[in-house]
Amino acid sequence: MNNMLEIAPSLLSADFGYLMRDIESVEKECRFLHLDVMDGHYVPNLSIGIPVIKSIRKYSKMIFDTHLMITNPEKYLEAFADAGSDYITFHVECSDKPSDLISKIHDLGKKAGVAIHPDTPIENVFPYVSEADLILVMSVRPGFGGQSYLEGSTERIAAVRAKIDEAGADTILSVDGGINLKTIAEAHAAGASLLVAGSACFGKEDPGAAAVELKAKACESV
Repeated sequence: MNNMLEIAPSLLSADFGYLMRDIESVEKECRFLHLDVMDGHYVPNLSIGIPVIKSIRKYSKMIFDTHLMITNPEKYLEAFADAGSDYITFHVECSDKPSDLISKIHDLGKKAGVAIHPDTPIENVFPYVSEADLILVMSVRPGFGGQSYLEGSTERIAAVRAKIDEAGADTILSVDGGINLKTIAEAHAAGASLLVAGSACFGKEDPGAAAVELKAKACESV
């Protein structure tokens, strides 16, 4: 079981005028950096894209966990791989053939993730718990930062955790949305090991210290 706890600060909550300053503030404490890519179509918002990822890749050795909240993700996999993404995660709702996308991401030499919207039956990701390297359970409706952890998210995380363990897979179980000092222990106890935190990290005066505090709080659940 892959349940080693990691905090992935979400760049969506960083100060875009000082991106590298904010990235450097967490890179000593965190291995992963979560990059939210929004197209204004699948979700009602726009965010960073390929040029930003390519730019910051030159200056950071963090693991870039790129979360594609976009329609037709298959058209852009190679571009995001070339830009420097380490993990490329697409939404199960945005593909008729998730297994094909997982295979293509692997062919590009990258790790593949499958995300699921909170309104989608959680069973829709079960077929991919062994194929994918990461399953991302959204605990808010994607599109905007600063939302509250949705009721029922913990049960969905636990359901995916059970399927991963049943399959004997080493797949990372991630959760994104509303993670803070009040919710992180519950999400981790349910089986999430990669916890995405936006304002709970970059909204603090010392984002690195905030990540350490989040991790300590999550470990109280063990």
